[in-house]
Amino acid sequence: MITFSKLKSKIIFSDIPNNIKYKRVILNMVKSLYDWIEAVIVSLICVVLVFIFVFRIVGVDGPSMIPTLKDKERLILTTFFYTPKRGDIVVIDTYTHEPLVKRVIAVSGDSIAILPDTGEVALNGVVLEENYTKGMTVVRDFGTKTRIVPEGYLVVMGDNREISKDSRSEEVGYINQKDVVGKAIFRFSPFNRIGFLK
Repeated sequence: MITFSKLKSKIIFSDIPNNIKYKRVILNMVKSLYDWIEAVIVSLICVVLVFIFVFRIVGVDGPSMIPTLKDKERLILTTFFYTPKRGDIVVIDTYTHEPLVKRVIAVSGDSIAILPDTGEVALNGVVLEENYTKGMTVVRDFGTKTRIVPEGYLVVMGDNREISKDSRSEEVGYINQKDVVGKAIFRFSPFNRIGFLK
């Protein structure tokens, strides 16, 4: 005859394998969760490091780069070992105001002149074909004489040539290459204008 205490012991001991299986399942789930959290944290750290050392995000302030870029558009820059080249859209740290977003027209050693009659730019004796601009290139403080860009400096201009404040203005002048934050490579906002920049 099986007593109640014996029956109870039998039930408890018969449940031990199931309890062990249950614990193993729980431990595996916890381990998987920890692995997933660790992967997420490592991924976030990598993303942060990439955006600190390789890419940055900046906003366009004003209409000086129309038609290429419009006010309030958001851009991704590449900053890692970047050297400015003619035609690049760059972001310049002005230290006191919003960063300038302009296009590199001339680099160190280039000769540059603005032709007042046609509003064109001559670079190293050749008139540039600038199909990305809006309006004539107004001379402003730059003058009409041919200039040689000093070593370590750039000439930058906005694509909206009639209103852009850039290297043609005494207030901006030549840009120290060290003040270039990076090259704008991609517009991610607004959504209907997403794309790589030329």
